[in-house]
Amino acid sequence: MASNYFLLFLLVAATLLSEADAKKTLSSDFYSSSCPELLPIVQKEVIKAIKNETRIGASLLRLLFHDCFVNGCDASILLDDTSSFVGEKTAAPNNNSARGFNVIDDIKAKVEKACPRVVSCADILALAARDSVVYLGGPSWKVSLGRRDSITASRADANNSIPSPLLNLTALKTSFSNQGLSVKDLVALSGGHTIGLARCLTFRGHIYNDSDIDASFAKSLQSKCPRSGNDDSLAPLDLQTPTHFDNLYFKNLLNKKGLIHSDQELFNGGSTDKLVKKYAINTDAFFKAFAKGMAKMSKIKTLTGSQGQIRINCRKVN
Repeated sequence: MASNYFLLFLLVAATLLSEADAKKTLSSDFYSSSCPELLPIVQKEVIKAIKNETRIGASLLRLLFHDCFVNGCDASILLDDTSSFVGEKTAAPNNNSARGFNVIDDIKAKVEKACPRVVSCADILALAARDSVVYLGGPSWKVSLGRRDSITASRADANNSIPSPLLNLTALKTSFSNQGLSVKDLVALSGGHTIGLARCLTFRGHIYNDSDIDASFAKSLQSKCPRSGNDDSLAPLDLQTPTHFDNLYFKNLLNKKGLIHSDQELFNGGSTDKLVKKYAINTDAFFKAFAKGMAKMSKIKTLTGSQGQIRINCRKVN
């Protein structure tokens, strides 16, 4: 009889463990029963935001990238400063340039109304980036869900982890490798620069000091981005279609018309030239690699299970 109780105990324990393990893994249907309205809410709000300002789609994609590269995809970039930490919003790569916080706030408010204290800000950010790319004409991918939110943020880590627009190819490879991302991921994900705008501050050095840039292209940019001043003057990362997700970014690199130094480094006589040529010729190959890279990037060092928390307000810890 005792042995039967023992077997029953083992069975119950194993079931509880398997349930706990299941909750620690990400899955695309994580909220299928706890918040079935999630996906439609996020999609609707993202489309509404992009219709209001087309540029915001690129901003939401960048927000996820800058979140995931700093201690994982945990929505730490959304936290405002507190008395106990200085957050990531004022780090050099984000200060006066990271955008879309209000859109995430709006989505979160509607999700909280539908499913209180269920969906993390980190998951909302991952979905918003995907929906932005799709709405602007890019590929879709399954977003694995079940992330939890961090309870702290670090400006120092953001300064150290987000790749600078001044990096050479070797440094770019190292930066992505540190996040578990391959050279193929580096090139494909850089293609996200087929949408959006960049500040003069980020491309000034490239248009005045570099030789790997088309001379007339450089000259055309110098009028809006002088050698000093006008730091916040904007230029499209993809000259032709900055609000449409396509492969023109790679075609521009072939013509030495990459806006920032780190972009042109991908096609400058190095080991990534072949991939740039491939994606410039084959949109489908680029879209597949981008989707795969995004699915991979959005799972970097995620908090799951009992780690972190589900923030009610994305800007502050509960």
